[in-house]
Amino acid sequence: SSHQGSSMAAQALQQPSFLLANLKENSTTKPFLQRCQELVKVIDDYPAKELHLIFPWLVESVFGSLDGVITGWNLRFLQARSNEYNIVMEFLDPSGPMMKLVYKLQAEEYKYEIPVSFLPGPVKASIQEGVLPDCPLFHNKLQFPPSGLQTLSLALNPFEYYMFMFASSLITPKNYPPGQHVSSSDTAYFVLVDTYLKYFLPTEGSVPPSPFPDNRGSVSPPAPRAPSVPFAGYGIHSTSLLKRHITHQPSVTADPAAQEIWRSEALLQVFVEIWLHHYSLEMYQKLQSPQVKEPFTPTEEHVLVVRLLVKHLHAFSCSLKPEQVSSSPSAHSHTSPLEEFKRVVVQRFVQQKLYVFLQHCFGHWPLDASFRAVLETWLSYIQPWRYTGEKTTSPTDPIQGVPDKWASFVQENLLMYTKLFQGFLNRVVRTDLVNVQNALMVFRVAKVFAQPNLSEMIQKGEQLFLEPEHVLHHRQHRVFLTPGHGGSFLSARQPMATDGVFRVKSHVYGLEGQDCQYKQMFGTELRGAILRLIQIIAQARQTAKRISDHSAEVAANNSFMSWFGLGFPDLNHTLNEREMDDTGECVKKTHEFLERSLDYLCQIFRLNTGQLSQLMATLGSGQDDGNSRQLPDCIQGDNGLILTDLGRMQIINGLRRFEIEYQGDPELQPIRSYENAVLVRLLFKISSVINERFGGQMEALCSRPDFLGRLGRHYLASPEAAADGKQRRPETRRTAERNRRPRLSLRPLASYRVLLMLLLLYIFGALFSFGPISSTLLILTGGFLYGLFITLFGDKLRLKSH
Repeated sequence: SSHQGSSMAAQALQQPSFLLANLKENSTTKPFLQRCQELVKVIDDYPAKELHLIFPWLVESVFGSLDGVITGWNLRFLQARSNEYNIVMEFLDPSGPMMKLVYKLQAEEYKYEIPVSFLPGPVKASIQEGVLPDCPLFHNKLQFPPSGLQTLSLALNPFEYYMFMFASSLITPKNYPPGQHVSSSDTAYFVLVDTYLKYFLPTEGSVPPSPFPDNRGSVSPPAPRAPSVPFAGYGIHSTSLLKRHITHQPSVTADPAAQEIWRSEALLQVFVEIWLHHYSLEMYQKLQSPQVKEPFTPTEEHVLVVRLLVKHLHAFSCSLKPEQVSSSPSAHSHTSPLEEFKRVVVQRFVQQKLYVFLQHCFGHWPLDASFRAVLETWLSYIQPWRYTGEKTTSPTDPIQGVPDKWASFVQENLLMYTKLFQGFLNRVVRTDLVNVQNALMVFRVAKVFAQPNLSEMIQKGEQLFLEPEHVLHHRQHRVFLTPGHGGSFLSARQPMATDGVFRVKSHVYGLEGQDCQYKQMFGTELRGAILRLIQIIAQARQTAKRISDHSAEVAANNSFMSWFGLGFPDLNHTLNEREMDDTGECVKKTHEFLERSLDYLCQIFRLNTGQLSQLMATLGSGQDDGNSRQLPDCIQGDNGLILTDLGRMQIINGLRRFEIEYQGDPELQPIRSYENAVLVRLLFKISSVINERFGGQMEALCSRPDFLGRLGRHYLASPEAAADGKQRRPETRRTAERNRRPRLSLRPLASYRVLLMLLLLYIFGALFSFGPISSTLLILTGGFLYGLFITLFGDKLRLKSH
C-alpha cells in the first residue's frame, strides 16, 4: 500500500509536464470538438495537483493572453451560427467543465500571478507609487519581488484569475484577421457575460454552492462601510505594512449563507475594475477631464458590455425583498449577505467609476452615430425603475411617472443626471441634427428626462445641494456612524430633508471635489443654453424640410426628363432612386424626432407655447431663403476665409453653406459622367493647337473696345472672367488671372446632351432635304446669330432681370 502511494506520488511529479505537452500538441492537431471532449475527461480524471499546472495555459488558450499575442478562441467574434458556438458555451457555462476545474483548484491553496503592468492605468500607477488601491480585490494579494515595485504582481485565487482573464479579453487589443467585425450583442462573449452575471448575481434565489468544499474564499462578506475608506500606503514602511496585509487575511465566517457572497463580490469587483477603472477620480477632479497619461479609449463593443453590466446590476438591486429595503436596524439584523449586497451594490461598487468613465466618453467620443452606445449606457443607469421586473404599464396606457421611492436614488446620483446632461448638451450643439441618428439621440434623451416627476426630483436634489453649509457641518459626524462602525441608521425623529442635504452634498463633493463650482441644470445659465438648443433644433427641422422638398423636386425632374432620355445626373446630386427614397424616409424621421424633442424639452424646462412661439418667430425672421444662401460667418485671413464658431454651427446644422464648385481651369476639370471621355481629350488637343497658333490674334481681338471686341469676348473669353464678383481665396484669384486669356473651347461638343441636340438638328435638316454640309452651315450661322443677339442685347436683358 505504502509502495503504491509512493509510486503514485512519483508519477504525479512527472505526469503534469507530460499532460501539458500532450494537450499543447492536441491543440494543433485535433479537431475542436475532440479537444474539448478530452479536456472534459482530463478535468474529471486528474487531481487538482496535476490540473494546477495546466490551468494558466488552458485559460490563455481560451481567452487569449494579456499581451494579445495569443488570441484564444475568439469569443468576441464567435456567433451562434458557428459550429463551435454550442461546444464553447457548454464548456464555459457556470455549471460546465471549465468552472468545475476552477472549483477543483479553488478547494486547494493555489494562486496564479498577474503582473501589475496589465492592470488598468490608475490602479497600476497607484500601486507603483506605493499606495494601495481602495478596491478590496487588490488587498493582501501583492507579491513583492526583490527587484522593486516596478515588477510587482498580484496572486489571485483560481476563480479571481479566471474572471480576470475573461474580463481582460474584452479590452486586450488582438490581431484578428480583417473583416471579422460582427454584431456584439449575439457573440459568445456577450452571451457569457450575461450568463455569468445572472448566475453569480442572481435576481432570484442564491448562488449555487461549489461542488467542492471551499473554506478559503478570499473576499469577506460585505459589511456596511463608511462612504469613503482612506487609502493605506505601504511605500515607506513596507515591511510592517506588508506583513499586516499578507498575514491578516479577511476572516470568513463558517456560515454557508455568508460564504456564498464572496464569488459574487469578486466577480463584480473584477468586472468593474477591468472595464471601468481606466480614469482616476483624482485626476478628473483636477482637470475636469482625464489627462494624457490615461490614453485608454473604449470601443463600442466595450461600452455595450458595460451597458449589459449596468442593466443587470439594476435588476439585481431591484430584486431586493421589499422588507429589506427599509433602513431600520431590526431589518438588517436578519438580512442575508446577498440581500445586503443588493442594497449597496450600485452606489458602493459602480457609481464613482462609471461616472468618470462616462464623463470621459462624453468629452472624447467622436461626434458620430457610434455615440449611441454610450448614450444608452447612461440612460440605462439613470432609469433603474425600468429594471424592477414590474409590468406597470401597457402600450395603450398613458406614460406613467417615476415613482416617488426613486427620489433618494436621484439625489444620490444627481451628477449622473445634471452634469452628464450638460455634457450631452455640449455635444449636441456641435453635431448635425439633420442626420437622423443624431436627431434620434436628442429625442431619446429628451423623452427620458420628460418622464413625469423626474425633472421635479432632479430640481429637488439641486435645491437640497444648495442648502446652507452649516446643515452639512451639523451632520458631519454621521459619516462614521454606520452599523459597520458601531453606529445605527437614522432614527425616524431626524428630519428627512436634512438627511437629503447630507446625501446630495456627500455625492457631489465626493465626485467633483470640495471646491467644485456646481452649475444647476435648472439654473438661468443652462436655461439660456436650452433656448439656444431649441433654436438649433428648429433650424435643423427647417433644413430637413428644405432637403425633403429639394429631394422630391430632383426626383420629379429626373423622372420627367428620363422619358426623353435627358435625365443627366447633376454633379452635386448623384443619388439614385433608392437613395432618394431612403433620404426622403430619413428626413421624415428626422422631422418627427426633432418635433417631439421640442415638445419634450418644453415639458422638462416648463416653456409655455408663448415662449416657444416667440423663439420660432425670432428664428423665422432671421432664416429667410435669402439668408440661407449667404456664406457662413467668416473672417478674412492671410490665406483666405476662416470660419468663426458661429459659422461652424451654421454649416453643421445646414443653415448656410459654401457653394462647392470647380474653381480651376475649366478645360482641365475632371471628365463628367455626361461627357464622352474620348471626345473630351480629342477636342482639348485640337483647341490647344488652335489657341497656341492664334493666341495673339485672339487677345488682340478681345482687347478691342468696339463691337467686334465684345463679340470676340463672348466667343473666346474664359467663363472665369465673368466671375469677378464672387468671393474667392487668393490662390484661386491668381489662378483666375492665368485663365482669363482669350481662348477657344471645344469641350461643350463632347457633352452627350449637345451631341443629342446636334443629331436631332441633322435629322430635322434631313427631313427638309438638307445635306450634312448645308445643315452644318445652318447650325454655325444660327450659333453666330445667337452670339450676335447676346452681344447686342445681353446687358439690357441682365438689367431687366435684376
